Amino acid sequence: MDRDFVCTHAGRPATALTRRDVARALLAVPSGVALVALPDLRRAMIAAGNPLSPAFWDSAKATLGLIEAGLATVGDVQRWIESTGTEPILLTPSYFVWPEEDERGPVAAEMFGRLVAYLEERVRAGEIDPDALVTGDAAARSAYEELQERWLSMPLPDGRVPRFAVTDEQDEEPFAAWDEEEAFALSELRRIIAGLPKQPDLPLGELEVAATRLRELLALPDYPGNVLRACAGFEDRPLPDDDQELWLAVAAGVAGPVSDLSEDGDLLEEFTDLDGELSVEDATLANLCAIQYADWLAGVTALARLGPGVLASPERMARLIAESEDIYVDESDTDDLVATEGLFTPVVSLWGHLGIVDGDEVLTPLGWWGLPKALERAWSTPAD
Repeated sequence: MDRDFVCTHAGRPATALTRRDVARALLAVPSGVALVALPDLRRAMIAAGNPLSPAFWDSAKATLGLIEAGLATVGDVQRWIESTGTEPILLTPSYFVWPEEDERGPVAAEMFGRLVAYLEERVRAGEIDPDALVTGDAAARSAYEELQERWLSMPLPDGRVPRFAVTDEQDEEPFAAWDEEEAFALSELRRIIAGLPKQPDLPLGELEVAATRLRELLALPDYPGNVLRACAGFEDRPLPDDDQELWLAVAAGVAGPVSDLSEDGDLLEEFTDLDGELSVEDATLANLCAIQYADWLAGVTALARLGPGVLASPERMARLIAESEDIYVDESDTDDLVATEGLFTPVVSLWGHLGIVDGDEVLTPLGWWGLPKALERAWSTPAD
């Protein structure tokens, strides 16, 4: 731990090092090592013409001593880093929170770097007094916070507002993760289905019967017609004339519902009635949306391998998923089995209306042919 280490850690020459650079380098090594190196580092910085200040070195010694003694909290250390005058405040008074360093996306990392550079300019201009910050001056801290709040809400030359740019990226992260998981599941589905020894033929007679019955159901206002319409996104668009297109759209919708139920006057009242029970429609859609990609993949590929005539009851689906070699599941976890069975109970019920399973919950030739295609459709983008 010496001046060269700090320069390498910060990516700057000694003459350009800031208090933040030195503080971060000191925290990058064990506190005992940093304490021992502190006097020599201070002398080396003085020799380089960048002495920083006695207040900073005193605070560094005190903070490292507390860390070494096990008395410093995470908040204490964060506050010390912030007192360098160029470290963005982790939690601002308006409750804007910077993501942790290892969790920042490209936009958050860019905005954080921009703010550090801005604060460095303000220190050079004399608008920020790091010595006042490190000694706990309340007015200096308040001004420091206000300065950052203004910057976060100030549009950049390209029109982006930093606080919204960061929060928008954070909001998009779950969707990006889901998209990645979906793409992987789709590639695995295609790989597994392509490797099956026999590809099923379309049972035209079964499809015609199922499509006729499906059109009748979709014309009804109540369950299961309203759920199937929502799943396929047929609430605001006409049904396709082609039986195969209609059937695949609805079957795919069961695996990936396109929309919710149409709103009516009582919907908000029912939704906010915490003591009331969910309707069969809401409970069904909630279960469909709760099933993970891995469970769909394991269940459908197991049925595709076994072929028509295999039992596809909710209990059997849970067992097929638990025993799948395509995903990792702890077979000994009975709670997971029960939960998976509960999630697939409405699925198997809807499959019955589509002719995927018969009255005994046994996979039909139509289900064998159509389930993999429906799942592929549910997970494919328009470009696919």
